[in-house]
Amino acid sequence: MSDNPTTFQGEPDGTPGIEWNDTAELHMQEDGGGLLHRFKTIRRGTFAGLIDFVMDLPEAEQPRYAILKNGDRRIEIGEIRTLFRRSDFPGNAGG
Repeated sequence: MSDNPTTFQGEPDGTPGIEWNDTAELHMQEDGGGLLHRFKTIRRGTFAGLIDFVMDLPEAEQPRYAILKNGDRRIEIGEIRTLFRRSDFPGNAGG
């Protein structure tokens, strides 16, 4: 599903799936949040690129990170792993 409506009235564009190329930020799982949490960003990139980055870390370190997508959606390690295993994840040609 697209994150952005395509019409003035806000109807979805009908494109199923995840916006892998959306911008996202990598944060420590427990960065304290707060007003200045944007200054605690470790890395910025595409949503898919950050998922790939986290999955390339040693397994014991992966739970220390979370991805913020579009500034308000927090994706933690369980969901990161699930997204990485999807057949439509970039780099998973053919499943």
